[in-house]
Amino acid sequence: MRKTTTFEMTMAASLLLLIGAGVVEFSRAYQTWQVLMSAAREGAKVAVVAGSTDAQVESAVRTYMTSEHLPYAATTPVVLDRHVTLGPATATQVTIKYPFELKLLKPAPLTMSAVAIMRNES
Repeated sequence: MRKTTTFEMTMAASLLLLIGAGVVEFSRAYQTWQVLMSAAREGAKVAVVAGSTDAQVESAVRTYMTSEHLPYAATTPVVLDRHVTLGPATATQVTIKYPFELKLLKPAPLTMSAVAIMRNES
């Protein structure tokens, strides 16, 4: 009788720890995705201003990611497309592809993408 109780407790505790780790990892991933979306928007805001350079856009994106303590902010690819058709106007699209690593669960790293599109100023 006692061995069965110990086994059941071990199984229940293992399952609860796995669920807890999953909640922590999902929360970290969601927070990182929110930071990436905000960084892409910051870059798009800079990009749509007439006379802005690609370097200024990339700097705005990287500065935002660095301020939010993302470890790969300096090496993350930032893709800028200033000629996206948006109805009768043109727009600028900023795309970020960030390598996200899970800390507690260890599958292969994930690549998160964030895209922001804003209409160009005339």
